[in-house]
Amino acid sequence: MDDIAPAWRRNRRDYETYLRLEKGLADNSVQAYLRDFDHLARFMSEQGTDSEHVTLEQLQQLLAQLNDTGIAPTSQRRMIAGWRMFFHMLVVDDAIKDSPADLLDLPLRPKHLPDVLTDEDITKLQQTFNLSLPDQYRNNVIVEVLYGCGLRVSELVNLKLSNIYEQEQALLVTGKGDKQRWVPINPHALSMLLTYIHNVRSHLDVKSGEEKYVFLNRRGTHLSRNYVFMFLQQAVEQAGIQKHVSPHSLRHSFATELVENGADLRAVQEMLGHESISTTEIYTHLTRDTLRNTIAAFHPHYAKK
Repeated sequence: MDDIAPAWRRNRRDYETYLRLEKGLADNSVQAYLRDFDHLARFMSEQGTDSEHVTLEQLQQLLAQLNDTGIAPTSQRRMIAGWRMFFHMLVVDDAIKDSPADLLDLPLRPKHLPDVLTDEDITKLQQTFNLSLPDQYRNNVIVEVLYGCGLRVSELVNLKLSNIYEQEQALLVTGKGDKQRWVPINPHALSMLLTYIHNVRSHLDVKSGEEKYVFLNRRGTHLSRNYVFMFLQQAVEQAGIQKHVSPHSLRHSFATELVENGADLRAVQEMLGHESISTTEIYTHLTRDTLRNTIAAFHPHYAKK
């Protein structure tokens, strides 16, 4: 909660009371809406905007970021419903005149996966980091772990020191629904991760309660998903990569590399933490497209009419 401004923490308490007493919601529903509220509160805290001055444009920016970090459209719909309830509460309390969320539309479901990054793209990204600077050394390791392990950005920022199993060369990752899974980490990525922990993280003044997290900012608290999104965007621009890239792109690139090189689909499903194999099967479609494009480019009869 350290990344939420005090005014927004007060809003959160009022909202929780409203959900329990005015709406009569069950505890599970209240907790779900509060988690959605926290996305709003963190974003607006970073923007320096209080609840009385939130604009429709800011909410649209927040939704765009959430979409780029891989949050499903169904989850976004629930978030919008919760935000509308929160701002309705402010209207009823005469704190604001109109709700900025009333005209908020869910972004269209993307028709295609995010652009896939090649090994060359990853190298270009990592070459933008000045490894003599602690923050940029950490960012370089983050790119390596996201690409090398296929983690969701939420899984990365919540990764704990106790989740690293050096001898087994594996991470114990907590995914959606608090479900845990084992994800192998290659020796190169593991070496970079341990070097960051021993040579960079060890010099930080870690805040109380933050000691368990792997990736920390210079203030000694764990990173936000928004921060990872922003530093990656800056690196993409500096590298001159002409693709739409988000942290989720690295996860897609991880999965695409595995499937295109013949990995078992069930194994990929397990590593990604997909509940349904049908979600993982989209990467077989990518593979078929790659094969078709290869034939189109190199087979002399492909273009015959």
